[in-house]
Amino acid sequence: MKISHKLFQFLMLLTLGCSGPVALQAQDNKPAPPMPASTEKAEGIVKRAIEVLGGSAYLNVQSVVGRGFYTAYQDGLSQLPTRFLDYVVYPDKERTEFTSAGVRVVQTNAGATGWLYDGATRSLNDQKPAQIEDFKRSMRTSIDNVLRGWWRRESATLSYIGRREAGLARRNETVRLTYPDGFWIEYEFGAKDGLPAKVIYKRTRKVADSDETEEITEEDRLARPITIDGVTAAYVIDHFINGKQTSRINYASIEFNRPLAASLFTKPENAKSVK
Repeated sequence: MKISHKLFQFLMLLTLGCSGPVALQAQDNKPAPPMPASTEKAEGIVKRAIEVLGGSAYLNVQSVVGRGFYTAYQDGLSQLPTRFLDYVVYPDKERTEFTSAGVRVVQTNAGATGWLYDGATRSLNDQKPAQIEDFKRSMRTSIDNVLRGWWRRESATLSYIGRREAGLARRNETVRLTYPDGFWIEYEFGAKDGLPAKVIYKRTRKVADSDETEEITEEDRLARPITIDGVTAAYVIDHFINGKQTSRINYASIEFNRPLAASLFTKPENAKSVK
């Protein structure tokens, strides 16, 4: 589901950051400097989205279990869907099981580690560095990252970009997260309803059968919001690369705050031990 990672218990902590101006004010009694107008505008959009998604109910989610279908797209055409079962425990644990034609693949990440079970070859291996980096990037680009304020720990900055066209008589408010290493993510929220609508970012990837790299633009489009136990989540997520759809996640069910065993994320001793 990629909505992963650590919660802030109070909206005020999300807004100000536990190591930001409040901490400094307590040390020297000097008033906190005012926010730049762009940052203040962006913070307001984020706060509104939190309330729309459930406020404290959303912020208090600690685990998520999602079931549904993952469908890859090739040349604009959908391929056969694959069933998935996804477990997330904040701040940085995720296990996704894919099942197709009776074959199961399990991809599991916990912080900076990860392992992969391939049911077709009955093999169990540590994830490669590139796969670990993919997971870390998914954490950075998730909607939860901007709404829950985890980006503050990496000294990223939040700014307001402006409104964008989003269909007939629709506009999206856009905010941008920029990290010290130059990586940025733009998040679009419905101007009328405040709901998360899009996630956009650029990255480089290796060109197939070549030593060269290319810059690509990736985009997630969030749709079909459904409210469960006071928390609203998108049930459809379409992924695009350079404007072409490459996949769709379609949830059949989502459970919040279900107790999950730590063993789900622990690498088994061998392939036969994978449950």
